Amino acid sequence: MQQLLTWTLQAIREEEPSFAWLEEYRFEWVPPIKNLLHALLSGKTVLLLSDERHKWFVQYILNDINATRKSRPFLPFYAFSGCFPDVQSLKNSRDIKLLEDMLSLSFPEGYLFWYIGNGEHPYTKIAFRNEESLLWVMDAEVQNAFMLRSRDRYIDIKLLQLYRLLDKTLTAAICGELDIES
Repeated sequence: MQQLLTWTLQAIREEEPSFAWLEEYRFEWVPPIKNLLHALLSGKTVLLLSDERHKWFVQYILNDINATRKSRPFLPFYAFSGCFPDVQSLKNSRDIKLLEDMLSLSFPEGYLFWYIGNGEHPYTKIAFRNEESLLWVMDAEVQNAFMLRSRDRYIDIKLLQLYRLLDKTLTAAICGELDIES
């Protein structure tokens, strides 16, 4: 078994040269991914949430994450909008608390959000409240988040590359190739 940081560096270097940008960000990448792996392996559900600009990416993830061509168990990733389609109606902390109560009943083993989008979007009020959330935040520095720049002309390509690395990491963790404890 390899440590996650060592494995991540090796996985990045095995990819095409366009992945090289990620090598210098691996220290920011590993802690949130480690948290995600712990959450998933302890039975928690991942609810994907994004701003409007990145809905395409959430759909891409949902179409790919549990593809039958992958030789691994299905993973509990769901679109948050499928659980609560009227998310934009949540206006205050009382509404969000009621939502959290409903989610706790719906997912007794626990849940976390995977938020992808602008750091100033109203949905961040939901995702940021859950300390275990996986946050891919654009244009804002947020603790425990992987930060990206929305004005980067290659942002969509980088999101796809990040997902590809995450997907490989999930498979390696499920197959027992990673030591996520150290």
